[in-house]
Amino acid sequence: MRFRKRPVEVEAVQLLWTTWSEMCEHAGVGRLDEGKPQGITYGDDGEVIYDENRCGPRLGLAIPTLEGLMLASEGDWIIRGIKGELYPCKPDIFEATYEPVATPAPRPEEEP
Repeated sequence: MRFRKRPVEVEAVQLLWTTWSEMCEHAGVGRLDEGKPQGITYGDDGEVIYDENRCGPRLGLAIPTLEGLMLASEGDWIIRGIKGELYPCKPDIFEATYEPVATPAPRPEEEP
């Protein structure tokens, strides 16, 4: 048997320095803590930098998902699913799976 994924509209924000405030509002994580974003950074080798006195060139953020915390990297999309769940998605998978919607559909809790 073969199956097709049902069309579903989701909300998503790409994790970038330029969208940090919008992403914080969208996901409810990553807000400023003592003037610093609650994210992490990566070094050129892809390793997470835990030293608070050193920053790497790439941004990252721990996203609370139904499966536990998942690490999202700069450029990933943070998706809010149909039941309000969050999950990160790599840009190539996001572009292959989703397309923009002209008018946002009302969220289930907003419907009359």
